[in-house]
Amino acid sequence: MSMAEYKGKVKHIQDTPFGYTISVIGGKWKMVIIYLLAENQPVRFNDLKRQIGTITFKTLSSQLKELEADGLVKRKEYPQVPPKVEYSLTHKAETLLPVLEQLCEWGVKNQNNQI
Repeated sequence: MSMAEYKGKVKHIQDTPFGYTISVIGGKWKMVIIYLLAENQPVRFNDLKRQIGTITFKTLSSQLKELEADGLVKRKEYPQVPPKVEYSLTHKAETLLPVLEQLCEWGVKNQNNQI
C-alpha cells in the first residue's frame, strides 16, 4: 500500500497506515529509544537513560511503557534485590529497523545541505 492510494480519500490521518505508524513511533523519544535498543540490546533502564541524557526518568518510563503496549519493546524483570529490568526489541520492532536505516541514510545525504 502506498500514499498514492489514499490521495483525496483521507478524512482523518489516524485512519491510515501512516497515521498508525506515527502513533506508534512518533514523538521526540520513541525512535531514539528504538535506535539505541537496536544498537545495544538488552539494555537496563539506567543505561538507556544515560545514553539518551536529556530525557527525564518519568518520560523514559512512560515512553518504554507505550512501546511495550504497542508490542515494540520487551521488558524482562529479574526477581532480585535491587530490582533488575532489561529492555529489548521485539520482532515487530526489528521490522522497523530498515526504515530507521533509510532515515539515517537520508540524514547523511542532507545534513550538510542545510540552508
